[in-house]
Amino acid sequence: MYQYNHSDQTLVNERVAQFRRQTESYLKGELTEDQFRALRLRNGLYIQTHAPMLRVAVPYGVLNSTQCRMIAHIARHYDKGYCHFTTRQNIQFNWPKLEQVPDILAELASVQMHAIQTSGNCMRNTTTDPLAGVAQDELEDPRPYCEIIRQWTTLHPEFDYLPRKFKIAVSGSQHDRAATQFHDIGVHLVRNEHHEIGFKILVGGGLGRTPIIGQVIRPFLEKQHLLSYLEAILRIYNLLGRRDNKYKARIKILVKETGLEKFTALVDQEWQCIKNTLLLDEARLNEISTHFTLPAYCHHDAAYDFSALGTQTPAFTTWLKHNTVAHKVTGYRAVVLSLKAPNTPPGDLTDQQLDAIADLAEQYSFGEIRSTHRQNLVFADVKEADLFSLWEALQAQHLATPNIGTATDIICCPGLDFCSLANAGSIGITKEINDALDDMDYLHDLGDIKINISGCMNGCAHQSVGHIGILGVDKKGVEWYQLTLGGSSDNDAAIGERLGPAVSKQDVTQAIITILEVYASQRAEEESFLTMVNRVGIEPFRERVYATA
Repeated sequence: MYQYNHSDQTLVNERVAQFRRQTESYLKGELTEDQFRALRLRNGLYIQTHAPMLRVAVPYGVLNSTQCRMIAHIARHYDKGYCHFTTRQNIQFNWPKLEQVPDILAELASVQMHAIQTSGNCMRNTTTDPLAGVAQDELEDPRPYCEIIRQWTTLHPEFDYLPRKFKIAVSGSQHDRAATQFHDIGVHLVRNEHHEIGFKILVGGGLGRTPIIGQVIRPFLEKQHLLSYLEAILRIYNLLGRRDNKYKARIKILVKETGLEKFTALVDQEWQCIKNTLLLDEARLNEISTHFTLPAYCHHDAAYDFSALGTQTPAFTTWLKHNTVAHKVTGYRAVVLSLKAPNTPPGDLTDQQLDAIADLAEQYSFGEIRSTHRQNLVFADVKEADLFSLWEALQAQHLATPNIGTATDIICCPGLDFCSLANAGSIGITKEINDALDDMDYLHDLGDIKINISGCMNGCAHQSVGHIGILGVDKKGVEWYQLTLGGSSDNDAAIGERLGPAVSKQDVTQAIITILEVYASQRAEEESFLTMVNRVGIEPFRERVYATA
């Protein structure tokens, strides 16, 4: 992973000192609430329902064991003993004291971490595939490009106050595991007809109250022009994006209202003016790539034979099937640590679990941990011969629930429990659904089902692209939930279709069970949930869910 140089460390240290002065001025009454708001947002600090919320950047989702232990330390000493992993691959603390936030940032800086640009109308954390570098379907490792983009976006003076927040995702694989079609800019590594590797650039995607699938603005872009072309897009957005209405300020609205053809022409015109002034040369790319070299893998002639272990321990076989992923190197697998254990809010980890994860990462996966946009973690490089012992250790920490890709691997926002923007609760509904699906054999028979639940239209849990989406709405002070079916953030990107009227809080779990029962009874052999919804439409589900309405 990327290691700070002197300039990087100096920048982060100076930012901590600056924010300490700003916070002290605010607490003394020398800055008004409005004056302090912009300053705290640029340092990842929100004011939520019960306390400030601090969002910490995890660039493209990669942590080392030292950083993981620091997160545990902060959770233990400055929070209530836990943290939350988000769908942006970042970390949130929900209970810090305002006067202690500069101390937290100083502790983070000591392990090359920060909260710069994790909120506000600026360029946010660049995200990518959690299997980057190890995926079998990968064309090229996207992480060096993520780091190059991260450095370009950090404190970029021209884009410090954009019309709205701006998000970029990069994918290097055939299977899009980074939801790039729902980002302001999506970057795909592709090969052209001359077998050259470059980028396909998408623009104008996004979720929230107006979900839109991104469109291809440039089918092939040479590597050397990556930053100049992204800069051209940002310049046009910064000039023409709306600032009079925050609900229409995202680039997705600008592209939709302008039209892709005209927007592309504007970008190309701007790009011609700057394309040769911001070149990504081979020396720079090679220098960054040295931070992402492969670890010292052991040589294996063949895959490990798990047959004996499977016979002795069926639970291990179930976990192996659902929570591990094929690796490009023989004898290794990537392991997904489920942060969706029963009775645990999705994405939450305690300080004890974080310390244990750091230890296990050093023992089994070269000291590296990765976060995913589905609120889980990944050990990317585990020897197959070590999987059984790792499974046992993860079980002891409640991190081995064998539910990855199942209906209980639910993406969930904090909802009314923490968020001041929420209309309805999310965590409680998630627990009810998990409790109702406690028959794991039945659950696994259902196959790949993605359920996403958000407590408001901001859609932090990506409900619009869930196979089953659940959106909390307020009806005269009462919590209700709208349901959608058929969404997807994968290659077959789709926005879910609303099933019908919102259902009451007491009925939402039964509605989900009914949807799954319809699928189980009417699907063709081995047919996935999403395939069935696309084949039959939502009417069979609607009829059953609202049969007694």
